[in-house]
Order: sequence, then structure tokens, then C-alpha cells
Amino acid sequence: MSTIVLKPGSPAPDFTLLNQDDQRVSLHDLRGHGVVLFFYPEAMTPGCTTEACDFRDSLAPLKAAGYTVLGISPDLPEKLRRFRERDGLTYDLLSDPEHTVLGQYGAWGEKKNYGRVYQGVIRSTFVLDPEGGIQEALYNVKATGHVARVRKLVGLDG
Repeated sequence: MSTIVLKPGSPAPDFTLLNQDDQRVSLHDLRGHGVVLFFYPEAMTPGCTTEACDFRDSLAPLKAAGYTVLGISPDLPEKLRRFRERDGLTYDLLSDPEHTVLGQYGAWGEKKNYGRVYQGVIRSTFVLDPEGGIQEALYNVKATGHVARVRKLVGLDG
């Protein structure tokens, strides 16, 4: 597990990353809006596709509630572009191949799978308030079902 764990109330680390179209996206440019950042291991894998499509399917109510959704993975922009087109994703996917932002958010660290220990993406989601603070920090989330939890946390569902 990463040694960094962000908590509600702390400032969200600022960043600038390339999106699927090789355009720079900066977190500070989104001030004044809520942001949902989700960190996922790899584009076009089954779990990540489920998660990305769940966010796609919840995008309209999240936008209406004032939130911008951004997905971040170590994938390069070209792969992110194919993922976005293949699954009709209508929000930006950001490329962090050096794991810089993943590390700043505590979403890169030690993982265990079938007894093997390795470094990888810790599937995590952060809800940021319009001032750039962490409203919610969800680590080790499951690909399936956690978008419903995010919707509840931002007041969309009872």
C-alpha cells in the first residue's frame, strides 16, 4: 500500500496531465466545480471497462450536480483514445505513465495477487469540492458498484 493516504478536508494535489487527445488538463482549471477523480489500473480490461461505463452512465446526473468526471491510469493517450471511442466514454481520460499523480493521491503502491507482491494502481476514487479540497477519499474500491456509492456521497441518490 502507498504511504500517502489523503483524507477528507485536505487539499487535493494539483496536477496537469495529457488526456486521450494529447491535450493538457489541469486540475486547477476546474476550480469552482466539483470533481470526481477515479484511478484505475488499465484501459480496456474487464473491471476497468465496467467502472468507466458506470461513470459514463452516471455522467449526466453528476454533471447536473456540478461535478466533472476524470479517469486516470498509467495508459498512454493513444490507448486512452481507443478506450474512449470503443466504449463511448464522454469524459476525459488522463495519462499518468510515470505514476506521479497516482503517487500523490496514494493510488500507486504495493499490491498482492495470488501470493505475488508487486507495484500497481490501487483502484481509488476521490470527490473534490469546488475549492479543490478532498470531500471523499475512497481507496481499494471494487470496479463494480462503487459508482452507486459515489452518487450517494454527492447527494444524488437517497
